[in-house]
Amino acid sequence: MTRFPIRAAALLALGVSAVALSACGHTIEQKAATGAIAGAVVAGPVGAAVGGVAGAAVGHIDKPH
Repeated sequence: MTRFPIRAAALLALGVSAVALSACGHTIEQKAATGAIAGAVVAGPVGAAVGGVAGAAVGHIDKPH
């Protein structure tokens, strides 16, 4: 019974760190690539896709108008 909360907390912490790493880089492409790599380390191919999207989103948000 205690394994599920520990595993959920670990996955949540890894997910948050993947999103935080997606903010690294100067261009949108760099942020997307960094997010994809971090996501792949955390959750495999699905994590890579989510990390890449998160990195691209952060890149567009930080883009000067």
